[in-house]
Parts: sequence; structure tokens; C-alpha cells
Amino acid sequence: MQNASPLKKTIVQLRQWVWRLYERGRCLALFHGHAVSDARGPPGSNMLLRLHQIDKFYPTGEGPLHVLNGIDLSLEAGKSLALTGESGSGKSTLLHLVAGLDSPDAGEIHLGGTNIVGLNDTALAALRRGTVGLVFQQFNLIPSLDVAANLAFQARLAGRPDPAWLKVLAKRLGLSQVLTRYPEQLSAGQQQRVAIGRTLAARPRLVLADEPTGNLDEATGDAVLDLMLSLVAETGAALLMVTHSNRLANRLNARIHLHAGRLV
Repeated sequence: MQNASPLKKTIVQLRQWVWRLYERGRCLALFHGHAVSDARGPPGSNMLLRLHQIDKFYPTGEGPLHVLNGIDLSLEAGKSLALTGESGSGKSTLLHLVAGLDSPDAGEIHLGGTNIVGLNDTALAALRRGTVGLVFQQFNLIPSLDVAANLAFQARLAGRPDPAWLKVLAKRLGLSQVLTRYPEQLSAGQQQRVAIGRTLAARPRLVLADEPTGNLDEATGDAVLDLMLSLVAETGAALLMVTHSNRLANRLNARIHLHAGRLV
């Protein structure tokens, strides 16, 4: 009996050690946006994103506004999907829901094997750092950082600094000669290429782009979209892009149209 207490203490310590290992693995998974389940989806499936019966309401003075109504869509890894629709149709709201920036009032959003609806803020932030990449119409570069530091910013946040990949991105995006310049010293097209490179530097599995060429002239916008589509395809990521342009939408693998909160 005299040995029982030390043995019991050892067993308790072992259990605590095992639990810490489990929690550490769980946290690392969350950090990379995988939550606890496997973000690759079911075995044999290439489906990365699936939305099921998504509803979203916004309060107004005249009662709730049904912004999104029964949305179902799916997107495979390595594919691109254009989301079109008039202003106010719910396009940006849908993108925000997929990014975890807002929550639906009903429905499920599966990213790989994980339903992200109901995840806490920490898990959603980790998701955006490691699994989802965002490209906006506004470039949102950090003015106090040069091009090289802006490119590396997202990858560092995701815990995936990769100088070799950054060098490849800079060359492909035509930024190798401007790495020491600051955002204010760049053209609009260059700034958007930096923004795209910053997103892809972290090797996200899903890229969400909200009118990424909206602030560019047609020729520059086409060149930027060419680069984005090429790089997304090379990394095996999926792309969901909001655009007002039918011409640009037709260049993606598939397109869907939102009207008054419904897919038509």
C-alpha cells in the first residue's frame, strides 16, 4: 500500500501528459484551420466547400430582411467558381459567411470535414489565418511595410514562412524589382498583385475574392486575374470570386447567380 500513492501519482501525471499532447495537437489543428476533424473532407472526396440551406437575416425598421434564402452550393479543390448578382443581392454577405466573418441564422457551412458554423472566435481566426485566404477590392496593404514584408505577412501569421515560395510568387507576379518599395510607391495593379501574393503566400486551401479587379482598368484587371487563376490552380486551392463582370465570370470553371438572396 505504501507504493500505491506514488504509482497513482505517476498514472495521474501520465494522463495529464497525454491530455496535454492531445490538446496541443488539437490547438495546432485549429491554428491551421482544420478544427478537430480532417479538413480534406470524406475519404475519396475532393469537395472542399459545401453550403447547405444557408439563411441570413438583417434587422431593418420594417422587420427582418431575408438577405440569403436557402443557399446550397459546393466547390471542389482546384476549381474556381464565380458568384455574380446585382448590388444588394447578398454576394458579399455570402463571402463573409464562408470566411467566418459573420454567422448564418440557419444552415451549415462545411469547409472540408468541418462545419464552421458554431466555431468560437479563436477557431474562426485560426481558420482565416491558415485555411482561407481573402482578396478584396481594396488592397488593404500595410503602409509602413515594404512589398517584401507585405508579401510575407499572412504566411508569418499562419506560421508558414517560406522564403523560397515568396521568391517564386514575387517573380510570377512581376514584383521582384519592387520588393523594397512601399505601397504608396506602387501602381494600383502592382498593389493588387501584392495583395494576391500576400494571400497565396500562406498556401490557403480556399481563396475568397470580392471584386478583386474592381479598382483596376480592364487590361490590368485581366492580367491580374490571369495571374490569380494560374497561381490558384498551381497550388490546388479552390477559388470563390464575387464579380459584377459577366466577362470575367465566364473565365472561371463555373458560375452561379444571386438574385434577391436566392441562387437562380
